[in-house]
Amino acid sequence: MGGNGSSGGTADKRPNEQLGSWFARSGWSKGELARQVNRRAREMGAHHVSTDTSRVRRWLDGEQPREPIPRILSELFSGRFGCVVAVEDLGLRQARPTAGTSGVDLPWAGPQTVALISEFSRSDLMLGRRGYLGTSLAVSAGPALIEPMQRWLVPTPGGPGASGVLAALPGRGGERRPPGLSAPELRLLEDTTEMFRAWDAQCGGGLRRKAVVGQLHEVTDLLQETPAPDVRRRLFSVTAQLSELAGWMSYDVGIQPTAQKYFILALHAAKEAGDRPFGSYVLSQMARQMIHLGRPDDALELLHLAQYGSRDGATPRTQAMLFAMEARAYANLGQPKQCHRAVKLAAESFGEIDPAHDADPDWISFFSEAELNAENAHSYRDLAYVAGRSHTYASLAQEPMETAVRLFGEECRGEQGHHRSYALNLVGLATVHLLRQEPEQCADCAGRAIDVAKRLRSERVNTRIRKTVASAHREYGDVAEVVALADRLPYELPAAEATAV
Repeated sequence: MGGNGSSGGTADKRPNEQLGSWFARSGWSKGELARQVNRRAREMGAHHVSTDTSRVRRWLDGEQPREPIPRILSELFSGRFGCVVAVEDLGLRQARPTAGTSGVDLPWAGPQTVALISEFSRSDLMLGRRGYLGTSLAVSAGPALIEPMQRWLVPTPGGPGASGVLAALPGRGGERRPPGLSAPELRLLEDTTEMFRAWDAQCGGGLRRKAVVGQLHEVTDLLQETPAPDVRRRLFSVTAQLSELAGWMSYDVGIQPTAQKYFILALHAAKEAGDRPFGSYVLSQMARQMIHLGRPDDALELLHLAQYGSRDGATPRTQAMLFAMEARAYANLGQPKQCHRAVKLAAESFGEIDPAHDADPDWISFFSEAELNAENAHSYRDLAYVAGRSHTYASLAQEPMETAVRLFGEECRGEQGHHRSYALNLVGLATVHLLRQEPEQCADCAGRAIDVAKRLRSERVNTRIRKTVASAHREYGDVAEVVALADRLPYELPAAEATAV
C-alpha cells in the first residue's frame, strides 16, 4: 500500500468525474501520467511512490490516493493548463497541513516569521530555481490559501512586538548581540527599499531580484540583533516591503510558487509591524497573482479580506487601488454589474485624494491616474473576453486604455518612469484593437510594446506580447502588418525559460 501512495478501501467508490475531466482534456495517456507522477515523486525525494497504468485507472474510478500524490497531480495539471488546478478541483482530498510542513499555513508569531524569511531567502540565494523550487513548492489556492490568510486579522496578544520576544533571539554564536543600528542606518535601509522599487518599475523584476532577496536576508539578521521596540517595528516594515518586492519580482519573471511564498511572508511581517494598509496591499498582490493564474474567485476573497483589514488607516489612494483590483476580479468572474460598481468606487476614491493633506507611503505612490485608467481598462477588456469577445466591453476599455498609454508614455520619455507598465498597457491596447477587429492598429501597438520590452527584464511582459502576436497572427495571418510583426518577434524577443535571477 505504501509503495503506490493510495489509500485502502474500495467500497462505495464512484468515478472521479472531476479528475476524469481534467485528464481527458490533458491529452495524456494513463501511462504518461503515471510516468510523470513517478518522475515528480523522485524529484521530491518520495522514492516510495511507484505508480502504473492500473493505479491511474483506479484513481479515475474513485480511489483516493495518499499524499504526496494529490499535490503532485495538482502541480502536473496546473503546469499543463497554465492555471492553478487545486487538489480540490481534481476531486481529491488534501491532508490538512501543519504549520511546520505547509508553505501557506505558517505561525503568526514574530520569531518564527523572522526564521522563516531568513531560511527561505537564504535558500533562494544559494540554490538554483529547479534545484529548490522543483522539490519544495507549489502554488496554493482555494480554502488551503484563503483560510490561513484570514488569521491575518486575528489580534496578537499585547499588540505587535509587545512581548519583546525577538530581543531574546540569540545572534550567531548563541549570544545576544547588542543593538548597533543607528537612526541614519535605518533610514538608509528604508531609502534602499524605495530605490529597489523604482528600479523594478523601470527595468522589470529580472534584473535585480537577487539583490532584493540578499537585502531581505540581511535585514532578518538585523531583526535578531535589535531589541528596541520602535526599531523592531521599522525593521519589520522594511522586511515586509522587501519580501513583497521579492514576491512581485518573482511573479514578474514567472516563478509563481516562490512569488506566493514571499507574499505570504510579507503579510506576516506586516502584521508584526502593525501596518494593516501595507498588509492589504500585499493581499492585493496575491489577488493579482490569482487572477493571472485563473483563480478570480480566490482573488475576490483575498481582496475582500484586504478591504476589511484596511478600513481604518488606508488612504484614498490605497482604497482606490483595492476597488480597481476588485473590479478585475469581478470582470474575470463574468459579473458585469459588480465590475461596473467597483470601477465607479475606484474612480470616486481616487477623486478624494488630497495631495496637500494625504501622506501616502512610497509603496502606493505607483497608483497614479495612469494606473487607475489602466486597471479599469483591463477590467473591461477582461470582461469582453469572458463575455465572448464583446464589442461593447471592448469599446468601454478603449478610452481608458488609450489614456493609460498616453500618460505612461509621457512618464517614460526619459530614463525614469514605469516602463513595464507602459509596455503592459501597449499590449493591453493591442488586445483591445484585436477585440474590435482592428488588426493594423493591434500590430502597431504590439510593435511599440516590443520596442519597450527589449529594454526590460520581465517575462510577464514578454509572455503577454507573444500571446497577443500569436492571437493576431492566427486571426489575421493575411494582413501585412500582422505578418511583419510575427516575423519580427522571434528575432527581437526570443522565447527563453525563466531562470533563477
